[in-house]
Amino acid sequence: MSMWLIFLVSGLALVSIFLSRKATQEGGFFRGESADGRAPSLLALTFSQVTTWIFARSLLNAAILGFYYGIWGTLAYAAYYLSFLTGGRIIDHLRFEQGYGSVQGFLSDRFGAWGGRCYNFVVGIRLVSEVFANLLVIGILFGAAGSQSYTLAVIGLAAVTLLYSMLGGLYASLRTDVMQMWVFLVVLSILLGIVVSGGHFTTELLAFKPFDISQPGPILLLVALLQVWSYPMHDPVMMDRGFLADRETTKRSFLHAGWISSISILAFGSLGVIAGANGLEGEDMNQVLSRLLGEFPMFLFSASLVISAMSTLDSTLTSSAKMMVLDMRLMSVSLRNGRMVMAIFMLLGLLLVFVGNKDIFSAVAVSGTASMYLVPVIFFSLWGNRRDIPVWSYIGSFFLAVSGSLLYFTESSSYTMLLGEVHKYTKLLWICIAVMVGGCALFMIGGASQKQLQPLANN
Repeated sequence: MSMWLIFLVSGLALVSIFLSRKATQEGGFFRGESADGRAPSLLALTFSQVTTWIFARSLLNAAILGFYYGIWGTLAYAAYYLSFLTGGRIIDHLRFEQGYGSVQGFLSDRFGAWGGRCYNFVVGIRLVSEVFANLLVIGILFGAAGSQSYTLAVIGLAAVTLLYSMLGGLYASLRTDVMQMWVFLVVLSILLGIVVSGGHFTTELLAFKPFDISQPGPILLLVALLQVWSYPMHDPVMMDRGFLADRETTKRSFLHAGWISSISILAFGSLGVIAGANGLEGEDMNQVLSRLLGEFPMFLFSASLVISAMSTLDSTLTSSAKMMVLDMRLMSVSLRNGRMVMAIFMLLGLLLVFVGNKDIFSAVAVSGTASMYLVPVIFFSLWGNRRDIPVWSYIGSFFLAVSGSLLYFTESSSYTMLLGEVHKYTKLLWICIAVMVGGCALFMIGGASQKQLQPLANN
């Protein structure tokens, strides 16, 4: 199977490089504009949204959660894709109702320099974790961690993706996303057709893990429903695509991307549920699926992960370049500097693959929990259009969320046991509730204090 995967990766790499015409203008490299200045079409924008969110880590996590926690685990992960609905609303308020050109511009206007600093810190961690996690999945497909095949696969995919990303920037990413999405849909359809025709989809799958609110699957579903309010705002890939087209195209792209992504995640995650329902003692998910489905469907399973990893990596690199060069203004705006940023982020991701933490869901949960400092920002400052929230409320919410994410990391990795012996997802739920309630309380108190000070200032 590894040989066929190598052929697939090589073929996709060649087509991606062919589609990635070398960018000569900053508009195409950083903003995805065509040579004549046209914005991306609805299809291109929708497919790019989808393929950058159903990335390798997501597909694998959805399947793994289904394997351990049944349909409720897969539903929990699919619930994160409600982020397209909240993300579309965030973009509509931010860009079209309030006239901002970026998230950083909005936060800096409301909270000064600290607004951008806190956001860029969280987003920077998010971008590096995306590179790391998707490369990690690719390595696992080709061999055991540390093996020669594992190392070559990770470095090879990183080099190819970096090459065509540096060539064309965001415009190339959009073009390759469309191609990769079509290939992904064909591969997933064939895989599901084989599974359905083999009689593996049955009503018994729903009973494999019955609903119990105290179990990890339903608890993780509650966590997702809390995090989807802020999760999209801290994802620069999603936010960047909200600033490319007109209002109607943007709205429709978020809506269509939401349902397409949700169905794709549920379909792929159901493979994990099938494996969990049919597993023998001592078998892992891949072993069960190989026994049930055979070699060719497992090749399609792995192919789906490879395709999604490539599409996510190029989008992550282009967002990294835009953030550092256009949004943060850490260097002059040039194609050369954008390409240099891409190389730096890819190297950081590679470094984490070979020396970092191997729990890929921890990376998601830490990032998602840290993003929750933005919940009161969205509720009060963006949707509520409150301009009386002091900077200290914003900074307090930021430190509360970052502290919560660090606590979850130490608890889930068994470095600490401050929250007792309960399951790590129960701990995550407690932390998310505390961060959301605490952050909103800080904004309410801060807003109230400003109203009390206003009459004194007028006198």
